[in-house]
Amino acid sequence: MKKVLITGAGGFIGSHLTELLVRKGFEVKAFVRYNSRNNWGWLETSEVKDQIEIVTGDIRDYDSVYNSLHGCSTVFHLAALIGIPYSYVSPKAYIETNVNGTYNVLQASKEFGLENILLTSTSETYGTAQYVPIDEKHPLVGQSPYSASKIAADQLAISYYRSFNLPVKIVRPFNTYGPRQSARAIIPSVIAQLLNGNEQIKLGNLSPTRDLTFVKDTCKGFVEIFSSDKLFGEITNIGMSNEISIGGLVKKISSLTGKEVEIITEEERIRPDKSEVERLYCSNKKLLENTNWMPDYSLDKGLIETIEWIKNNLSGYKHDIYNV
Repeated sequence: MKKVLITGAGGFIGSHLTELLVRKGFEVKAFVRYNSRNNWGWLETSEVKDQIEIVTGDIRDYDSVYNSLHGCSTVFHLAALIGIPYSYVSPKAYIETNVNGTYNVLQASKEFGLENILLTSTSETYGTAQYVPIDEKHPLVGQSPYSASKIAADQLAISYYRSFNLPVKIVRPFNTYGPRQSARAIIPSVIAQLLNGNEQIKLGNLSPTRDLTFVKDTCKGFVEIFSSDKLFGEITNIGMSNEISIGGLVKKISSLTGKEVEIITEEERIRPDKSEVERLYCSNKKLLENTNWMPDYSLDKGLIETIEWIKNNLSGYKHDIYNV
């Protein structure tokens, strides 16, 4: 197969996608953020580390993005700033990374004449559900600087498809979870606190609902969308078409770990009222109708695998610190 580039390859979803593509026989070039320690993120301990080409750079830098695409036919663009709370602290950083970084990928892909360009979006672009399940025609509402930056990046990509016939596909995952996810996310935060013996769990708002997909199923969705010849210039959701409240999720994790828990609400963990996305519930009809995607993991199965992984990597989680 022709060579593919994965940006954000050292991250949570990116590392899992890298491993899946290698197992499927792809020649993979992994783009990871330059740092003085030459650390490759989750790829440092990956079983495919010696089977991929790793390049370092900065997604905000056009030259490094352009050079990394040399010899590739496809790019999976996952590099992004994703933490919603930190987007309140530094909105400009999200514009520079998510919007300018996407421009760099699009423009460099145009220069090289790439055959397949997959850009990673987010269900946060929909804002609070105005109807359910949320399909790809749902209005876009920027309820945080993060979601606004992703809306801008998505629209820029669509403009390149319409203006230059660039073969763009937008992949819009709902809430992905699983091994390697950072402590800023709700599931690893709860699990790490429970496994460290906390009898009180510090959380924010418990009422919002989310549609949760295990990371390996999300990555399968990327590959299926890549393989489709029907989805150019379009947005495709990846999700389970199911929802659970944050409070219900905590109870489920508590049951699976066998640990009783009292929930303490911390003000700093609550989003501003008009910024909280109250409900996300995915319509995956388009994905199911246009690809062969079928999930392998129920929520319970995915949570059990995630709990086991965090148990074996607990020292990497600072459970007592709120990570924005």
